[in-house]
Amino acid sequence: MHSIDIEMIPGEVTPPPIRVGEASIDHAEIAREMQYHPADSAGDARLKAARALVVRELLRQRAGQLGLAVDDEADIEAAIAALLERELDAPEPTEADCRRCHGAHPERFSDPTRLRVRHVLLAAAPDDAPARDDGYRRGQALIAQLREAPQRFTELAQRHSDCPSRDQGGELGWLVPGQTVPELDRALQHLPEGLHGRPLASRYGWHLVIIDERQEGRALHYDEVADRVRHSLREQATRRALRHYLLALEAEIGVEGIALDDDAARALMQ
Repeated sequence: MHSIDIEMIPGEVTPPPIRVGEASIDHAEIAREMQYHPADSAGDARLKAARALVVRELLRQRAGQLGLAVDDEADIEAAIAALLERELDAPEPTEADCRRCHGAHPERFSDPTRLRVRHVLLAAAPDDAPARDDGYRRGQALIAQLREAPQRFTELAQRHSDCPSRDQGGELGWLVPGQTVPELDRALQHLPEGLHGRPLASRYGWHLVIIDERQEGRALHYDEVADRVRHSLREQATRRALRHYLLALEAEIGVEGIALDDDAARALMQ
């Protein structure tokens, strides 16, 4: 399967129009939807918002074909739920499936590693290159000061951080995976204790990070996580079934100006 991103054509002010069957999705709708789809750049947020609206319109039209009420917002949400209940076929995982998944991926069903973290946020929008460059330089300068005088972290957080945690001297407390934005979350999981030697990037700007303590996770026996394993496999099966269903609707109803991708099903489930 392939996808075609919305791309700005040189000399054009706006991307090409999007149509789902006979319905059109205008740029104002996409702009309103963007707030629900945070991303590293405005372009990525716009693309996610556009795909989400396409998925919703595909489902709305299919619900209408089946005679489900789609006249107002409340009707549409109820109709989509009824539609998916009727037409989505996701197999239930067996006990053998669950045990096999747990054996192959024990790290996914372990107690998570916990980190006690302090940080300073130097805010800069993803698409503001001058601010990003300036923030990185400021971060390097502050890290140099902290290497010389680590006891000044609270002071520097209170003076320089753009995160509300500055009022607590940058304290974030104990974090487990999933509690910060993904790009920062991934970086934190690999850091040793102590001050990290360079600023870490996220969609919010640059983070100066100290890991005060790590508590490594532990593997859990299957009986302790059987429900989690079954839920995970059920969710995967539902996502696969939903992806195939949406692609079939895309081919049947017709979509112009954008193509769906693997994230379309995930976004709808969330």
